[in-house]
Amino acid sequence: MIRKSLAALSLVAVAPFASAEPIKMCVFDVIGANGDMFNMVKDYALEMKAHGVDFELKPYTDEGVAVGDFNSGQCDAVAATDLRTRPFNRFTGSLSAVGAIPTYDDLKTVLATLATPKAAPLMKDNGYEVLGIVPVGAGYLFVNDRSIDTAGELAGKRMATLDYQKDAIHMVNHVKATVVPSDITNFAGKFNNGSVDTAYAPAFAYEALELYKGVGENGGVVDYPLAQLTIQVIARDGVLDDETAQKSREVAWGMYGQAMGLITGLEEAIPEEKWIRLQEADIEGYQEMFRENRIQLRDGSHGAEKVYHPKMMSLLSKIRCSSNPSASECTASDRE
Repeated sequence: MIRKSLAALSLVAVAPFASAEPIKMCVFDVIGANGDMFNMVKDYALEMKAHGVDFELKPYTDEGVAVGDFNSGQCDAVAATDLRTRPFNRFTGSLSAVGAIPTYDDLKTVLATLATPKAAPLMKDNGYEVLGIVPVGAGYLFVNDRSIDTAGELAGKRMATLDYQKDAIHMVNHVKATVVPSDITNFAGKFNNGSVDTAYAPAFAYEALELYKGVGENGGVVDYPLAQLTIQVIARDGVLDDETAQKSREVAWGMYGQAMGLITGLEEAIPEEKWIRLQEADIEGYQEMFRENRIQLRDGSHGAEKVYHPKMMSLLSKIRCSSNPSASECTASDRE
């Protein structure tokens, strides 16, 4: 009798927090249900069950279709790269700003900051809410010729560029390379068959998308993070109450170590001889070029659209200058 009463009490205690029915989530992973990203979201969903939230996950190998189904109401939430989720939240969508987070230590600092209750108001925008952010690794430049190791060498080269990524298109035009419009389903094929000279992707693409074929004998991977890519879980505002939404962001942040373990393993799996290590002077040149482009994409100047959120640019600048105060940008008059 006592045991039954305790069981009944526990059900009453849990019931108010349980979602009435599963929350449908479209989940992008270029590999599908067997991919690392999908499995990461599965782990997140399992953790959220303990907080009374039941996610029903549907895998997609085409990111555009996943976001399209979310837009049309077939899903209550979507997990996709920030390159695609930027229209739902310009602030968190600016995390992948070109060259804005040069180290994983800086990435850890910014993601920890965004998971705090203080940042919660910035997670809502335009009727949507960010429920979590998980890193998928730095984006690197894959090239078919090792001599393409500076911005100057990119002039005239054909670059696979995601046709919806306005900041990447602006940067490619800035270095006087040729934009070859692509999407996440075909950029690897274009690089591997020689239709383009360069492509941009995290380390997982080396094996998973067989970019080693495009790299071949003469190419390599430029060892400089062009951007930090993340998977972001976006839901319509109100799908979760404020307290549960904050718990969701904390759960996603708690997966940082797991995600970085995967990322580190994938980067270490690329053969050492395939990495193209940059000279310090070249790195400084890249950093200044990226800074100029971020300011243009923040302000909508020099023919650029307003892509980056000023508050995110300011936060990332503070984090960079905290970890590297001697950097030239930290004394520049036009700080971000």
